[in-house]
Amino acid sequence: MNIMIIGATSAIASAVARLYAGQHQHAFYLLARNTRQLQKLEDDLTVRGATAVQTTMLDAQADYLPALEKALGQMPEPDIILMAHGVLGDQSACEKDTDALQQLLDINTVSSMKMMTVLGNHLEKQGHGTLVFISSVAGDRGRASNYVYGASKAAVTTFLQGMRIRLLRAGVNVLTVKPGFVDTPMTADFEKSGPLWASPETIAAGISKAITKRRGMVYLPWFWRYIMLIIIHIPGKIFNKLNL
Repeated sequence: MNIMIIGATSAIASAVARLYAGQHQHAFYLLARNTRQLQKLEDDLTVRGATAVQTTMLDAQADYLPALEKALGQMPEPDIILMAHGVLGDQSACEKDTDALQQLLDINTVSSMKMMTVLGNHLEKQGHGTLVFISSVAGDRGRASNYVYGASKAAVTTFLQGMRIRLLRAGVNVLTVKPGFVDTPMTADFEKSGPLWASPETIAAGISKAITKRRGMVYLPWFWRYIMLIIIHIPGKIFNKLNL
């Protein structure tokens, strides 16, 4: 099976790659900004049993479309395309500086949609495959502490809902992954205690299972579906008083 990963050096994406590499039957095409980390991941996957590993540098703040075209040229029939793409950003900075706000939206929302359009069209012509995007539970309801990040993810989630319906007709599945709290470098400044935190490996296992079952959307770990169901239905007068 051919697996392409954008943002391959992120914690969750790397965990997914290692999981599949251990099955000794998959080839990989990895794209990420940090070439040094890409090389380390390539070496790791080769040792774990990947049948082939190719890499290309992709910078979401530069001209990233040529990198996608190169990847699709060298791996023309990907079975799985995983996008682990985005930044948490600085909520406080975005509140005060519209340039910071624009930069976060350009990375998390605009570039994500543009890349998924290219990838989705490719899979549509191919007539099979799975496009996976790692979104976030933060997009389910706006909170004062991270509403800019949440809005950027909510927009992409809505985009994916429509794309899923469109591409299903061509035999392509679009999977939206909504992780809760995950112990990654992105959350390095958070206090990570309690049962709600999950490891990248736990999320990777859930993604693999969802791909196999051709799910359209999945909360990971599973209990976040019910946590967010409660949060969504808290009355506004109460929710506005919560320190979230």
